[in-house]
Amino acid sequence: MRALIVLCACFFAVTNLIAQSFMMNPYGCAEVQSLNGKWNAIVDIFGKGESMKLYQNRRPTKDTEIVEYAFGGGLTLDVPGDFNSQSAELKYYEGNVWYQRTFAAKKNPNRRQFIYFAGVSYEAAVWLNGALVGRHEGGFTPFQFEITKLLKDGGNDLVVMVNNSRRVDGIPAMVFDWWNYGGILRDVLLVERPQAYVQDYLVQLKRGQTGVIAGRVTVAGATKPQPVTLSIPELRLQKTLTTDERGDATFEVEARPQLWEPASPKTYAMTLRTGDDLVRDEIAFRTIETRGTDILLNGKPVFLKGVNVHEEIPQRLGRAHSDADAAAILKEVTALGCNFVRTAHYPQNERICRAAEKAGVMIWEEIPIWQGIEFSNPVVLKKAETMLREMIYRDKNRGAIILWSVANETRPSDFRDKVLTELVALTRKLDATRLVGAAFDNIDYDQATSTFTLKDRVADAVDVVGVNRYLGWYKPFPADPKQLKWNVAPKQPMIFSEFGGEALFGRHGSPEIAHSWSEEYQEELYRKNLVMLRNVPNLRGTAPWVLFDFRSPTRMHPQNQDGWNRKGLLSDQGQRKKAWYVMKAYYDSIAK
Repeated sequence: MRALIVLCACFFAVTNLIAQSFMMNPYGCAEVQSLNGKWNAIVDIFGKGESMKLYQNRRPTKDTEIVEYAFGGGLTLDVPGDFNSQSAELKYYEGNVWYQRTFAAKKNPNRRQFIYFAGVSYEAAVWLNGALVGRHEGGFTPFQFEITKLLKDGGNDLVVMVNNSRRVDGIPAMVFDWWNYGGILRDVLLVERPQAYVQDYLVQLKRGQTGVIAGRVTVAGATKPQPVTLSIPELRLQKTLTTDERGDATFEVEARPQLWEPASPKTYAMTLRTGDDLVRDEIAFRTIETRGTDILLNGKPVFLKGVNVHEEIPQRLGRAHSDADAAAILKEVTALGCNFVRTAHYPQNERICRAAEKAGVMIWEEIPIWQGIEFSNPVVLKKAETMLREMIYRDKNRGAIILWSVANETRPSDFRDKVLTELVALTRKLDATRLVGAAFDNIDYDQATSTFTLKDRVADAVDVVGVNRYLGWYKPFPADPKQLKWNVAPKQPMIFSEFGGEALFGRHGSPEIAHSWSEEYQEELYRKNLVMLRNVPNLRGTAPWVLFDFRSPTRMHPQNQDGWNRKGLLSDQGQRKKAWYVMKAYYDSIAK
């Protein structure tokens, strides 16, 4: 594990992104006003709204004035929430949707105001009272803009243009195996802070020690060295720091917190106070590292009993966004016997991450570099860097997150190798306290020796190698599963990060006929994979694909899919397929 590197307080502007001042954890601030609820909306199919200045939200001021575009009296959409699941006409829609609402605020010359978006897919442009505030690209990470100078006493008019069109130079790109939900998917908050406020912080165990808490704090807006008091009452810890002229302070303090682990997911209430500003958070302390082919949690080998999940509530046909949604997903994760979840293939909402931490579930978190990425385009690298920075910035204090992943199922090339190895290096620079990984499916098979191998420069660069292989589904087993050998990343921990096959709940048939789409075939496929996995000497975790059946337009079999990927261990209605019981028994057989 590498030395702690101070994270940047501001991220680079990329293409049409406008640089923002970031604030960590607005949910821990007292001065927060939710802007969730019903918003007015206009569907802008031909993308004419900006040229027609729809953001001005004009209203007639005299009888002879005509306003062709206006909010109010028409479509309304729930925020947070995707627009695809809220209107039958928008089920497959990709393009511009304009959102509008008013809110009341009181302007205070001694305070600063920010508008915070926890997630908008995929591009957002924000106007307040007719003035452009900023733009953001990326559907799965938060962003915010300062609006102090634009805010009015009394009523304020907020307009957001959202576009979820797929892009050749986007991340993800043109084709991906999940639903392209568009809209304001997560919370919108109005946050008020003092002139000098805690902009960023990191609180963790010092590398290699369990008796020292170390970290840093950044205070924005300070004109001179600023005192900051760190308090963790349960540990009887209180320490006052003094920032330098840039607003930064680092610290180390002796303490012996109870270490977070799945069987005992302990967290500690923490506050940071400077002047009139107070930030609260819950912090979990643990260590994660590799030693040879082992993954060590708190210095002890751990086997990752996992499953892949999408940020989706299939019964509702929409994105997950609430505490109740997070609880519903994590309830099924833990019922399966998991201590680990892969939030594939993008950073999921903060409520899921925090709920997993409370439930004792470790997390693999990934940026959405998923197949088909235009690695030769230098703009793509900059976008990927921004998404990586935003993900780590948001979640670096979540102890449950043990691994940052930079990619899933990408094809080796000089451009791809360069981009991904640079992202691995950047990840380690931004956060030296966690493991770095990626998932690979470019696995070779030698028929003469019945052995699987992997040659990939990116695999050599990461700490943990994930392998996606759908034996028994897209390809038959090339030999008896008991005879198959694995020689993949032999000096590193390997996680079987995806395997499985499709089945319709309630469909029954021969366990030997793949095209039956039967529960029995999926069940037998899982049994064979688990037999094969006994021959992986460096196997340190498994994550079948996937927890629930999920929506995907690429799945077009009219009888068996109809827009659904049916690889779930649970149906789209939460019913357990036969394969669920196979994985449950396997995980129950592994010591905690």
